[in-house]
Amino acid sequence: MKDVFSVKLKRRRFVGQKKGGTLLGITIFKCLNKEEKKLTDCAVHLHNFSEDHCHSWFRCLKEIVNGFQNRPKSLKVFVNPSSHKREATHVYYEQVAPLFKLADIKTDVTGTTNILAHTLYGIKHPVTATLHIIMGHVQPLDVCTFSTPSKLLRFGFSAMFGFGARTLALAEKHRWMPSNQRKDFAFIKTLANLRPEECELSFLPLQISQEDSHENDRRKKETIKKNGSKDQWCKIQGHFLNVSIMAIPCLCSMAPRGLAPNTRLNNGSMALIVVQNTSRSEFIKHLKRYASAKNQFNFPFVETYTVEEVKVQPRLKSAFDTKDDTYLNTTSAEGTYPWNIDGDLMEEASEVHIRVHPQLIDLYGVNVDELEGSKATCNCI
Repeated sequence: MKDVFSVKLKRRRFVGQKKGGTLLGITIFKCLNKEEKKLTDCAVHLHNFSEDHCHSWFRCLKEIVNGFQNRPKSLKVFVNPSSHKREATHVYYEQVAPLFKLADIKTDVTGTTNILAHTLYGIKHPVTATLHIIMGHVQPLDVCTFSTPSKLLRFGFSAMFGFGARTLALAEKHRWMPSNQRKDFAFIKTLANLRPEECELSFLPLQISQEDSHENDRRKKETIKKNGSKDQWCKIQGHFLNVSIMAIPCLCSMAPRGLAPNTRLNNGSMALIVVQNTSRSEFIKHLKRYASAKNQFNFPFVETYTVEEVKVQPRLKSAFDTKDDTYLNTTSAEGTYPWNIDGDLMEEASEVHIRVHPQLIDLYGVNVDELEGSKATCNCI
């Protein structure tokens, strides 16, 4: 019964008839694991023409289903109207909404973005996401705060400074273009004018106890190698093409293993990925690795750290620095820099402090590591 999410009385009705009809029995709707990571629904029909028997079974089964914890009764649903070739709204009302209605869940729908779905479910499949919600599969999640020395800016899960942020800033200036065309244009244009940002990175390596596993011990050695002490902040200063700070793996179609495959949903850490200044050809090789099975960080100009906190202090540009850069970031002359926070553009002039807050919120989803279980053959998600 733990896989059952709805029970209905089955009746034979004429076309256009909405009530009444001949009772045929009971239909039980179940959630099945069809293949790796993918969920589907199925119906089990129990035939019986007795009103008393059917209503008795219906009440009993309904009571069991309603007794399962974590299963929602009402939901705030976010649908991205631009995703899936602008068919997301149609997909929701054709595939998702009927399942919510079947499970007697009330919904309130809103037209916005959500980068978490692929990472939470390990697959791009709306029915799988819907069934995880219906079945009440709750996943605690780490959340980051982004702040300046004087104020809290926002909450989020991932951030990019440098190339990833410049690309988004340019795309936002061409909103009149179709979504896919706008993204491709911004990517190619930013890559063609590739240039590093000069800044200072300060980070606090992840504190790991002596009782943790060998894998964690290895990671600890990697994160503290810069200054040999886990109790001190580490600093790196230089010219960087891109800086990524991510508390979740960030799975996507362009990076099936994730933009940060060595972090997890709720392990209380962030992945700091630093791409030093290098040639355009080498940087392109690094980007191509995200779509392959090869290690995208296995380059001499890429450094990775497991951290708890990060501070990014960019060097403010003068007007002479920005005269050839106006098409990418017109606000640079005013002393602000673009940030890509969960796919949203944020502009900030001063130091940005990113801190992870372990398991701050619960969302409907599943831990992909637990789902794969013993099938895992490496430490990548």
